[in-house]
Amino acid sequence: MDFFSTETPIIGMVHLPPLPGSPGFEGDRDEIRARLLEDAAALESGGVDGIMLENFGDAPFYPDRVPRHVVADVAALAGTLRENVSIPFGVNILRNDVQSALGIAAATDGAFVRVNVHTGARLTDQGLVEGMAHETVRLRDQLDTDVAILADIDVKHSAPLAERSHDEVVGELVERGGADGIIVSGTGTGEAVDTTVLEAVVNARDARGLDAPVLIGSGVTPETAPELLSVADGAIVGTALKEDGKTTNPVDEAAVERLVASVR
Repeated sequence: MDFFSTETPIIGMVHLPPLPGSPGFEGDRDEIRARLLEDAAALESGGVDGIMLENFGDAPFYPDRVPRHVVADVAALAGTLRENVSIPFGVNILRNDVQSALGIAAATDGAFVRVNVHTGARLTDQGLVEGMAHETVRLRDQLDTDVAILADIDVKHSAPLAERSHDEVVGELVERGGADGIIVSGTGTGEAVDTTVLEAVVNARDARGLDAPVLIGSGVTPETAPELLSVADGAIVGTALKEDGKTTNPVDEAAVERLVASVR
């Protein structure tokens, strides 16, 4: 991930409020845009290395492709983000619409996307979610873009259909699935990662000689970040950077500064 200015990037989350068409939408696109700009400014000023844009407020989530109006709204917001920050950003379309995320990132100069299920399948609250690596990687080639694909392993809020070794899954994600990076998360939003799992994934990556960074996808705090980032290559952080540590609250610039300072 040479688009970051550091070898251990901290990616801060912009959790979008409910978008038009979702049950929680409150009828004001301007307010959503204002919140985006406030959160992004606090993240960049606080010192993060990148930003992840996500339609977090759109629960209950579609299991795969989202409607066209969701893509349009996120694309417009991604364009606004690009015009107002100087650090790399990426896109995640929940629950697993990486094709739309990839198209948005390619169109707005995004650097990366996150995909919850890239290969294999997981049991989730949206039902069975299956990986679409064969479509995603081909679409990236068709769009002639170098947007990086960051793929979860054992993604949060899900369960495996069968137990498999981390070595097998890491190999499938990167060697067969074409992922550029691997994300290791806890069991849910804001939940700490199991360090034994994190170490197992890093060891599997190293044993296979793969050039794919391993990122932490949830639960990082100023207290845990130094130890975790001595193992992982970076982190995606949301809840710990919010006012009062609540995921749906605005970004707290002082909290961003505390976390960044803990690992710099």
